[in-house]
Amino acid sequence: MSVLCLIANPADPALTPALADAVRRETGGEINWLARSIACEIAGPKSTDPMTRARAVIGSERVDAALVPAANRRKKLLIADMDSTMINEECIDELADALGFKSEVAAITARAMNGELDFAEALDTRVALLKGLERRVIEQIRRERITLAPGGRALVHTMKAFGAYAALVSGGFTFFADHFARRIGFDEAVANVLDFDGDRLTGTVQKPIVDKSVKQRRLNELVAERGLDPAETLAVGDGANDLPMLEAAGLGVAVHAKPSVADRADVRIDHADLTALLYLQGYADEDIVR
Repeated sequence: MSVLCLIANPADPALTPALADAVRRETGGEINWLARSIACEIAGPKSTDPMTRARAVIGSERVDAALVPAANRRKKLLIADMDSTMINEECIDELADALGFKSEVAAITARAMNGELDFAEALDTRVALLKGLERRVIEQIRRERITLAPGGRALVHTMKAFGAYAALVSGGFTFFADHFARRIGFDEAVANVLDFDGDRLTGTVQKPIVDKSVKQRRLNELVAERGLDPAETLAVGDGANDLPMLEAAGLGVAVHAKPSVADRADVRIDHADLTALLYLQGYADEDIVR
């Protein structure tokens, strides 16, 4: 059996009872509200194509729709990307801004995340432009310019409260990943290591880099280490280097992702924040650890 989820952003609670009922009339099934005006589930939709029907009813309303299996719905492992997923920014772009290279680096980042460039080569090219950047400036950027994505802490803390393990696996840098993993509540962090000469960046990154293959491999390792079925895993990301991880997970979710990624993921979330991943698993508002 499957479950159709309708989810809005808590900052823009656009899911009205009328809209939810209109979708139910088209798809069949039974409505269960998870959070008023924010999320509901329609259990056992009868339509042969409930997603197409739901999206036709939703139209331009800022509400996401997702069809998920009812089996193994609550996941025991969360594996997440960092930049533009658990945080709002691309850290390397912000570092480049301190040296006047943001537009150049951001253009490369965007192409790499859309799968147009080789990730390792694009990373080396961008890191080389950061040569000479001081540690104190990097610390200031981390402190003042990087912000947590809404709903991320609730996602991690709620899943952990119900027994899940949470891993942050990033193609970014340990300088940021270790810090934000602690702030958000992840159990571990894996990321690339920037090389320093004293207090300044050398313009190189330690090899091997954390790329799409490493992300997928860490997912598989954690499944084996924790004795899980792959169906019990949830992965979230936004870029092309996340796709193998998303496709290997029991549920792969593209959040505010590049089109090439969103089109291939099990679920795409275009409007809601990261609490959407809890509603996908059937958590109700009263279950969420805030």
